[in-house]
Amino acid sequence: MKVMVGGTFDPLHDGHKLLITRSFGLAGPGGTVIIGLTTDSFARQKSHPVRSYDIREKGLIHFIREQHFSARWQIEPLSDRFGSSIDADFDAIVVSEETLPAATQINRLRKEAGRRKVDIHQITCVLADDGHWISSTRIYRGEIDEHGRLKKPEPGKQSRS
Repeated sequence: MKVMVGGTFDPLHDGHKLLITRSFGLAGPGGTVIIGLTTDSFARQKSHPVRSYDIREKGLIHFIREQHFSARWQIEPLSDRFGSSIDADFDAIVVSEETLPAATQINRLRKEAGRRKVDIHQITCVLADDGHWISSTRIYRGEIDEHGRLKKPEPGKQSRS
């Protein structure tokens, strides 16, 4: 099976790792995972700083190799919300609750272009210790770490509830 997944992956947190792991699980040993990684110009639209494409790509490669997934894989630049997903030949897309609307729109655009719809596999967002989603924005704000553990406020600073 050929599976697509995309994101900025900065920092690469437990929610991203679940998304990628699910993609490889769906692809299976003979399959392929295409990972769309946002380009620097597209990532600049985020509300927080984002490290360079090269650094994010190295982090993804390190994680994938560390897991010893059996499917083939490749990383491609993602310069907009859809990348190659409208025209590419693939079977499934893996998304989070947060990115489900984009997958639905991809299938609508594929249908309009005369392409077959792809299966949408949605993972549940990983929760931090406080019961809220792990997100890159929360990590950059210093609320949690990449595993969703709450960060202790610095001495002399009060936390807002």
